[in-house]
Amino acid sequence: MRSNPVFDLNRQLNALSVFRSILETDTVSNLQKLLHAVEKSSLDEQLLYYGAFSKALYESGGNLSRFVLDFVLNDENFYLESKIHNRKTTISMEKCLMEELALLQRLSRISSARIQELIDYDLFLPGWDTEEIDLAGAYGAMLEALPYSGHGIFARYRAFKVRDGRLIPIKNPDMQTLDQLYGYSRERNQVLENTRALAEGKPASNVLLYGDAGTGKSSTIKACANAFYDWGVRLVEFDKRQLREIPVIMEQLFDNPLKFIFYIDDLSFGQNDDDFGSLKGILEGNVADYSKNIAIYATSNRRHLVRESMEARAGDDLHLNDTLQETMSLSARFGLTITFSKPEKDLYLSIVKSLAAEYGIEMAEDELFKRAEAFAIRANGRSPRTAKQFIRLVSIGIK
Repeated sequence: MRSNPVFDLNRQLNALSVFRSILETDTVSNLQKLLHAVEKSSLDEQLLYYGAFSKALYESGGNLSRFVLDFVLNDENFYLESKIHNRKTTISMEKCLMEELALLQRLSRISSARIQELIDYDLFLPGWDTEEIDLAGAYGAMLEALPYSGHGIFARYRAFKVRDGRLIPIKNPDMQTLDQLYGYSRERNQVLENTRALAEGKPASNVLLYGDAGTGKSSTIKACANAFYDWGVRLVEFDKRQLREIPVIMEQLFDNPLKFIFYIDDLSFGQNDDDFGSLKGILEGNVADYSKNIAIYATSNRRHLVRESMEARAGDDLHLNDTLQETMSLSARFGLTITFSKPEKDLYLSIVKSLAAEYGIEMAEDELFKRAEAFAIRANGRSPRTAKQFIRLVSIGIK
């Protein structure tokens, strides 16, 4: 069969360097096999690979142009790594990038009708969609937006957990917003402004939020992270048992253009807890100062973080005062410490009233407050969490 631009393009794909991993996708792998079969092999083999390619493309949405665009914008390659880590790229690498984007643009335009014309077959064959895209323009825009939009999993997800030293996306994160939280405006504003500083690349403090359960400490952190998602802030959740992994994750992210909140919920330690020393070293700056784009936010129901036994207080240590000072000083190593106390009656009822309006509950205020107070007595006291539980029950008709 005589030479054809489609076959020439197929050969050029073999020389890809920056975007070489596209050859490993089922879609392009089967397309290459199809084009090779159309040029060299029998009709049966052509039809075999035609079906395999169209199936793979359908599983990716059925639009070849969109498939190529999505791949290019999400590909983790050496060129992108250089840009993320501010490493210099050579003239040859820049030329290679532009040539490959032009090649992939031509690939994105291959229509089903164009391939079917090359196959001597009169019965039905599946088709696919294409559209005009500006691959080079889209890639350039993606590079410019890296400090805000991120790339790869950081572009697709806003929150992560840690597993075996790796970040795992949280696919259904808490989408709590600040306007859904009532009361504690002064306390939340401090967290918000510290997060704003982090997002803007200014010096930000590590933050400890301590106080009674149900007062909204965790919700405040998540809402502040959500507020600055479009500014490039991402949330990384650590279990208390994973504190020793913090330096490992910091190493991975220290020169990432995004900003990260390392979030530790319900932080506390027992006597002689090895994790105590790990966190203390991080907060003292041995590791934290290394990463200017990371701040540690922790919540605790305890001011001094270390659970003390009566034996520890009485102690037989000759240097008892030094020991107690050591265990009580960890909280002082957070640059910003914010207290969330149980609300007094007026604040609790104000939160109840705001939540009732949000949920569309129509009830006389006196009756609403009377029931809310009674519920708080049964539910271990006043708190924003208690108020929300009460309003949710009222909204579904449970009194």
